[in-house]
Amino acid sequence: MSSHKKHRFSCKIWIEHKGRPLLGKGGAKILEEIDTTESLSKASKNLSMSYRYVWNYLQEIEKSIGDKVIETHRGGKLGGGGAKLTDLGRSLLEEYKRVEGYLEKVLEDEEYWELISLRISARNRLRGKVVSVQKDGVTAQVKVKVTVPVTMTALISKEAVDDLNIRVGDTVEAIVKATEVMIAK
Repeated sequence: MSSHKKHRFSCKIWIEHKGRPLLGKGGAKILEEIDTTESLSKASKNLSMSYRYVWNYLQEIEKSIGDKVIETHRGGKLGGGGAKLTDLGRSLLEEYKRVEGYLEKVLEDEEYWELISLRISARNRLRGKVVSVQKDGVTAQVKVKVTVPVTMTALISKEAVDDLNIRVGDTVEAIVKATEVMIAK
C-alpha cells in the first residue's frame, strides 16, 4: 500500500422538479428529522436550524410541486402541536435516501472502479480473440487467445457473458488480477 493519503470520491445529489432543485441533503435531513420527532420545532432544534428556515424550506418544496410534504396540527389545551410526513414527503425522502445509499456504495467499491479501468495498470491488460465460450450453470468459461502466443481462460458468470455480448471471434482484453482473470470488451 502506498504511503500517500488515499483519494476519495464524493458527489452531491438532489431531486429536481421541472429542472429546478427540490430536495438535497439538507432537505432530506429536515424530512428525516420531522419523521423521527413528529415536530417541526424539535426537528429545527435538533438540526440547529431556525424554525422559520425549516418552515420556509418546506413551503418552497410544496409550492414547487403543488402538493403537501408534511401535515401539521396545532397544539392546544390538550397538548402540543405536531407534524408528520405525507405519503409524498415520505416518498421523496425514501427516494433520496435510496439513491444516496446506492451512490455511496458505488463510490466506496474499489473493485467496481477497477472493473471500469480506473485503477488497473496497463501491464495487467492483454488483448486477444475469444476462441470459445462455454456456459454451465451460473458460470461461463471464456477462452481468449492473446497476441503473445498463449491462450488464457477466464471463469466468469453467464450474466457477464450476456451483458458484454461475448461471442467467439470478438476482440477483448483479459484483465489479470492476482486471484482471477476478468473480461472487458
